[in-house]
Amino acid sequence: MIPNTCAAVADEAVRGSKTVHAVCTHDCPDSCAVLVTVDTQSGRATKVQGDPSHPVTRGFLCGKVARYLDRVYSPERLLYPMRRRPGVLKGPLPQGREAEAFERISWDEALELVAQRLERTAAAFGPESILPYSYAGTIGQLGYGSMDRRFFHRLGASQLDRTICASAGGAAMMSVYGMKLGTVPQDFVHAGLILAWGANIHGNNVHLWPFIEEARRNGAKLIVIDPYRTRTAALADEHLSIRPGTDVLLALAIMHVLFRDGYDDAAYMHDCTRGAEALKMHALLPEHAPERAAAITGITAEAIERLAQAYGKAGREGRAPAVIRLNYGVQRSENGGTAVRAVAMLPLITGSWKQRGGGLLLSTSGSFPFNANRLQMPEFMHASRLGRASRVVNMNELGMALTELGSRAGDGPPVKALFVYNCNAAAVAPDSVRVLAGLRREDLFTVVHEQFFTDTADYADILLPATTFLEAKDVMGAYGHLFAQISQQAIAPLGEARSNVWLFGALGRRMFDDPAFNDDEDALIAQALETDHSFFNGITKARLEREGHVALSLPKNERGESLPFSTPEWFATPSGRGELLPVPVFVAPQESRSGAAGDGAYPLEFLPRKADNFMNSTFANLPGHQQMERRTDGILEMHIEDARARGIASGDAVSVWNARGRITLKARVGTTVATGVVAARLDWQKLSHNGANVNTLTSERLTDLGGGATFYSTLVEVARANRPTPPEASTSLADTALPSA
Repeated sequence: MIPNTCAAVADEAVRGSKTVHAVCTHDCPDSCAVLVTVDTQSGRATKVQGDPSHPVTRGFLCGKVARYLDRVYSPERLLYPMRRRPGVLKGPLPQGREAEAFERISWDEALELVAQRLERTAAAFGPESILPYSYAGTIGQLGYGSMDRRFFHRLGASQLDRTICASAGGAAMMSVYGMKLGTVPQDFVHAGLILAWGANIHGNNVHLWPFIEEARRNGAKLIVIDPYRTRTAALADEHLSIRPGTDVLLALAIMHVLFRDGYDDAAYMHDCTRGAEALKMHALLPEHAPERAAAITGITAEAIERLAQAYGKAGREGRAPAVIRLNYGVQRSENGGTAVRAVAMLPLITGSWKQRGGGLLLSTSGSFPFNANRLQMPEFMHASRLGRASRVVNMNELGMALTELGSRAGDGPPVKALFVYNCNAAAVAPDSVRVLAGLRREDLFTVVHEQFFTDTADYADILLPATTFLEAKDVMGAYGHLFAQISQQAIAPLGEARSNVWLFGALGRRMFDDPAFNDDEDALIAQALETDHSFFNGITKARLEREGHVALSLPKNERGESLPFSTPEWFATPSGRGELLPVPVFVAPQESRSGAAGDGAYPLEFLPRKADNFMNSTFANLPGHQQMERRTDGILEMHIEDARARGIASGDAVSVWNARGRITLKARVGTTVATGVVAARLDWQKLSHNGANVNTLTSERLTDLGGGATFYSTLVEVARANRPTPPEASTSLADTALPSA
């Protein structure tokens, strides 16, 4: 086995190759340790593999990253700075011909053009007319948020509330526990009952799967609660198909049985929680009984009773404990924050945190005490020309921001410049009809830092080439395990691709006289580790360079075990206890089965699913990944009864629409979804039929907590396609003027 060191971990000069330790920085809980084999003569990476010495990666990679060199060396990579040619309109570009819309320029020209335009925009409209738009295209500490934040803080640009993925669930966990921490993957082997609640583990958290399989070999049972029959549901002992947005009520029904039948751990709740009596009284209300919950959740009363009894008995009388793998799909509905709070309270009722293998895992991201303030320098906002903190724009409201912001009193200026990086906004932002209308504005100056000609790149005025994780150095935490890691640069950037750190440092030096923009990756990593938090005891840059991954230093009990929330000392809430107040209350979403307008016009609940073999929209353009995902390409999955009522058969072209837009897909009739629910997969807009994807149908409404996206609170109607898609529901490629071939 290759030893786990971070630079060239094995000197294989005799064979003409070396092995470099990197970390997959894509948006995934696994944050895998990756060993990259590099040919020392050509400098070309020839192999990527999982690091066998990493306790969670354990030597294998997911199907997406196992083919990562297809992405790095794709002939479609963006390799040079470009600007839009005069006369070429903004809008979707035909795949394979995108480069015709742009002309190559030097980095010096690109930086000067961007700097001049941002300066002019700030002078004419105020710096808040400039909006950065980014998310987790990389979740490395440097690539996700360091020099870029310094730059936009110093500029005085509008700040982005980055809430599209995890904010409602994060806010919920903070309200109950005071921190984002949970059961580590390695401890799942000790569980006797595993609930995968909205968690497609086999599809997007695959390194947890071997631990679950080991637990099952030891007698554990896996139950999946999900409105869609995912890969994980198909492999489970039982799949409970819940109606979207009703998770709060299911959690309350489980509580009802736990309290009714005496499965609550009164001593633990007395020591470690606040509000237990109020929660008990609330849960025992008749409307939370399984037979009442069944009518709304779509799960039978018998199944709810069986689930609650199994959960309550786990960990008792010598049984192994219950653990919940809760994922972020649960919180992507209008009452999603409350749903996460309710589910997160279940192990506080039974006290399953006291046993190894019990508890709950949503995210461990809050357990890594990196010094974000040192990296991002929010104090720069007061050094900007504004002299104060800038206005904040919620990223789920991008369509509104680009089409309406500035038109009302108190809005501040309209958005006149948009800088997109780490994100394919045109594909992933909700209510994409409005988003694309905003991106088409000729008075909007748009800069895109990307690796490929994505949907968003098609709207760029200036297009800048970005690096992959093999081409830049970073330091990492994780949201699915508890190992800090360093990712070494394995190969030189292809062409003239440059990292986020390089790009925003170069712009900062050009526009501001401040030494903060001189820091390189090594300096930033050292700054990220500037903390005296006990979890980082013994974790230094030198040690990470030497070992690659280092476990966090969590408190241990007398048996040498770290059992989060097993005692009051773990809680970081103001009360120092698990917070059960306010009690969770089920509220039907505004866009409910009664119809968005209350008239029943859209009776089907729509699930805009993530693909198993893409990562949001990342990898969607690569032929190998498309081949792996072909099973659901352009498909609308419907239940037999809903299809029969509409005269639809498998293979029929169908229109899917609501008041926001319309898309055309091909029906697949079966039982992957329950009656009243339909599902389709997220893809690039330009690769979808009529150039419109699932976000044509989703809304900009926000969750009850955290300002998150409500993708799974979407209603539609479906019919056999017998009329053309209305112009407002898609953008025609014919509207785009390209130079003659």
